[in-house]
Amino acid sequence: ALDLMISTWVSMGNKVKKFEDEFSQYTNCNNGIMVNSGSSANLLALSVLTNSKIESPIEKNSSIITPAVTWATTVSPIVQVGCKPLFVDVDLDTFCVNPETIENAINSEVSCIMPVHLMGNPCNMEDMVKIKNKNDVYLVEDCAEAHGAKINGKSVGSFGDIGTYSFFMSHHITTIEGGMLVTNNDSFADMARMLRAFGWTREVKDKEKINSQHSEIDPRFLFVNLGYNLRPTEIQGAFGLHQIKKLDAFVKIRRENSRYWNDRFSKYEKYFILPKRNLEEHVYFGYAITIKEKSPFRRENIVKFLESKMIETRPIMAGNYVEQPASKMFQWKKSGSLSNSELIMKNSFFIGNHHEIGDIEREYVADMFDEFLNKYD
Repeated sequence: ALDLMISTWVSMGNKVKKFEDEFSQYTNCNNGIMVNSGSSANLLALSVLTNSKIESPIEKNSSIITPAVTWATTVSPIVQVGCKPLFVDVDLDTFCVNPETIENAINSEVSCIMPVHLMGNPCNMEDMVKIKNKNDVYLVEDCAEAHGAKINGKSVGSFGDIGTYSFFMSHHITTIEGGMLVTNNDSFADMARMLRAFGWTREVKDKEKINSQHSEIDPRFLFVNLGYNLRPTEIQGAFGLHQIKKLDAFVKIRRENSRYWNDRFSKYEKYFILPKRNLEEHVYFGYAITIKEKSPFRRENIVKFLESKMIETRPIMAGNYVEQPASKMFQWKKSGSLSNSELIMKNSFFIGNHHEIGDIEREYVADMFDEFLNKYD
């Protein structure tokens, strides 16, 4: 990154391209398209699938199924491309939507399924693919918090038509700001490269064919579609090249921390729902806990105590998104009850889990939970 700044070549270039290649290889996808954020990756993915120049684009005003417990920038792009979110509930033990809930929500208005591997816990993608194929809809995986997560050895992001990742500061690896779209569909990849930068053809792999159809226009400034400017910087690409080499080691530490906390907190399962599912597939963006409704304390009580002991906490992303004020700004529907999402909004939180947490830190965290809960046992 310092070399780039000295050279003054800081806009998107060879470092970004190399990181795209390495990340797509890591996820076993044919194509990686880096952008300036994970939010932009979601916007770009849906912009590709709604673009009139692809075969069978998503129709405007159609519904896209997505979980009610999510992050804001899973929902916003659905609205921004002219579609309607169809919210479904999630499971309490995974924070992920299950395939049966998706199948029950499918109707003639649905054009796409957009599951979220929330908190690093992978959804059941093998069954999701079956539902996608049965109903002839698109499948976009939001993997923003799931770097390194795999299902039977296959990377999340590689099951659907398109997968998206974020490299924000709080994620498993970071380029400070940044994101990635991955896909095995070469046509979608070229469309994403085009839309990422103004709708021009410069980074498109099949650009020679397109350029030859418009030989009267300078190919350096040939615009064949509408587009954005979602390009990352070369500095972000340089950070990514160093970070990706560390990803598996970082994930290993997160799993070790979570295994330790699961063991220490198992005696409190009458109070808590703990993240025990998919321990060898889960990559633990954070360590999430749901307080059972019959517990003698509220989330506010334990969160206040932990914060007083210098242990930061967070709600589970945006919680139940339909309870957020922003949901009043657009049309949306829900399928079935959102009772689990409502409970998560009220009773769930997570603590930090990352590679700088070692034996001393994770033991301190567990000791503070003991200190709080001793008065209830």
